[in-house]
Amino acid sequence: MTVVLDSWAVLRYLENTNPSAELISDLLAREKPLMSWINLGEVHYVLRRLHSEDAAQETVRDLRDVIDARLPDERLVIDAARIKADHPMAYADAFAAALTVASSATLWTGDPELLVDGSTWQWRDLRS
Repeated sequence: MTVVLDSWAVLRYLENTNPSAELISDLLAREKPLMSWINLGEVHYVLRRLHSEDAAQETVRDLRDVIDARLPDERLVIDAARIKADHPMAYADAFAAALTVASSATLWTGDPELLVDGSTWQWRDLRS
C-alpha cells in the first residue's frame, strides 16, 4: 500500500502524539511514504514559528531521509486547485489529497478538512 502523509500527520509524529506517532513510526520502519513539498513546507514554517529556522531546516533535512518528498508538477497543481474549489480546505491540504489520488495511495491524516466521506481520495484517520 502506498501512503501519503500530510503536515498534520508529520507534526503529530514529531510531537510524539499517539496514536498517530506510533502508527507513523511503524510505517517508517516498513516503507518510505510520499509527501508533497507543499506539505513539507508547512512543517517547516510551523517548526520555525515554534522553535527556530535552524531547527526547522534540520528537521526537514532529517525527514527527507525517511519520506519521498514530491515537487508538484502542472497536473498536480491543477488537480489540487480543483479539489480546493470543490471542498472547504486549505490549499496546502488539497496538495496532499491530489498527490494521494495521483499516486493511488491512502492519505494518513487526522485533519478534519481531509477526512471527507465520499471523497476522491482514500484516507486513514490517525486520531484513533
